Amino acid sequence: MDGGPDRRGWLPCYAAGAVFAVCMAGTTLPTPLYGLYQDELGFSELTVTVVYAVYAFGVIGVLLLAGNASDAVGRRPVLLWGLGCAAVSAACFLGASALGWLFAGRLLSGLSAGLFTGAATAYVMELAPGRDSPRASFVATAANMGGLGCGPLLAGILAQYAPWPLHLPFVVHLVLLAASAVVLLGLRETVRERRPLSSVRPQRPGLPSGVRAVFRPAALASFVGFALFGVFTSVSPAFLSEFLDVDNHAVSGLIVALAFFASIAGQSAVGRIGEQRSLPLGCAGLLGGLALLAAALWWQLLPLVVLSALLGGGGQGLTFRAALAQVAAASPADKRAAVISTLFVVAYAGISLPVIGVGVLSGHIGLQDAGLVFIACMAVLVTCAGVYLLRRPAPSGGGPTTSGPAA
Repeated sequence: MDGGPDRRGWLPCYAAGAVFAVCMAGTTLPTPLYGLYQDELGFSELTVTVVYAVYAFGVIGVLLLAGNASDAVGRRPVLLWGLGCAAVSAACFLGASALGWLFAGRLLSGLSAGLFTGAATAYVMELAPGRDSPRASFVATAANMGGLGCGPLLAGILAQYAPWPLHLPFVVHLVLLAASAVVLLGLRETVRERRPLSSVRPQRPGLPSGVRAVFRPAALASFVGFALFGVFTSVSPAFLSEFLDVDNHAVSGLIVALAFFASIAGQSAVGRIGEQRSLPLGCAGLLGGLALLAAALWWQLLPLVVLSALLGGGGQGLTFRAALAQVAAASPADKRAAVISTLFVVAYAGISLPVIGVGVLSGHIGLQDAGLVFIACMAVLVTCAGVYLLRRPAPSGGGPTTSGPAA
């Protein structure tokens, strides 16, 4: 297990990406099940958004308190802790007989994602046969988004066509987590100079001076993209059921998954388009996705929801991969996981705060109008982001991740 990555090829990188995907799938697994939980436990749409947002606060808390932990103690120990949190989260959902169990499960899910985001992204890149490879960047971001997409798809199919809809998805996930732990234990550690856990200190969102010019536009675009995903994964199943009479859990899960899979397609296009152009083009895609979602809410048409997921997801993929590649390339090696974690703090603020706003508004003006208000606010923000990026494009990080075709 001590052989260099050049001799071992791409298999370790792909294996780490698979572990990353399994963990992230657990964070979106409950998405098509919220309607069933509402029927069983009797809570409002606002409660759904708060339960969803608790996850994001868990992510942000870990990133701020221990976002640089894997730089000190190593990638594998942090990722094993993340798998443990994911397993306990699944156990909470398995025993969920009251609302408190859902909050606990989502919080633990957020902790697992917080431990994984920066550490797993850096780990996948470091296990590649060439440091800062464009393909490695794609594997990391695709594992993240692909896992997020597989979660609602898996849960929706099992809830619709298999027994025990509120239990079987989490049993399957526990099995996948156990297999992931075995895979992770077979991979080598990439942090050579490790320090004790006591050396890890809570960190404020801060950046080395050389990263800031790259970070600002990248973070702005990431915030908008994750905000769109937050609304898709929290309230779109309720909208599909209430206004479009779509009660099939597999269909609801598939529509949410399409947004994440479209994100992977957008990420794969970055190598051909170039990172400089991908950020503003991604903002244009997000704006188009928001416009289609507004039309879907207004005219209550399912095809427009699907198109919104595809276009908005593609735009998010363009911005997300370009942002991650530029930020990672501009970061010092010993600060990379910490800087990536800071980028995810901004992204997860986007995935949580607007969602809570939609939940609060839906209790006063209804889900449809609350969605339209959200879309208007995000449209203004994404337009500002696009104009900013066109006038002041993110400078190149200068590393290999900023150029070259993706595999």
